[in-house]
Amino acid sequence: MAKRDKRGNAASFIKLDTWIFDRPAYRRLGPGARSLHWELIRVFNGHNNGRLFLSQRLAAERLGCSRNTVSRYYRELEEAGFITKTRGACLGPEGVGQAAHWALTHLGVDGRPATLDFKSRTPA
Repeated sequence: MAKRDKRGNAASFIKLDTWIFDRPAYRRLGPGARSLHWELIRVFNGHNNGRLFLSQRLAAERLGCSRNTVSRYYRELEEAGFITKTRGACLGPEGVGQAAHWALTHLGVDGRPATLDFKSRTPA
């Protein structure tokens, strides 16, 4: 059982898959895309891969940059094969926008094994 602080909140941890750092595709990523990748890993709770969502607005706030820059980071991660879009962003009921859903390719989705798309991508 995880230790709890004075407020009763359990500590959370991110699994650090260090072998990813040695991949050529990871080394080609810019620092902003790497930071966004870690923010997406932070959203992963062990069961929600394929349904990860982090709006561009929130990502921009966390990374200290503009939404346009975050959009470029998402594209960089997707083109490099580290994430795949599982549902596009859309305007939901009552005109409320819904963020895109993402899957981390180094982790399995719904019982399927990880695709590791970044291993097969060639440099641009």
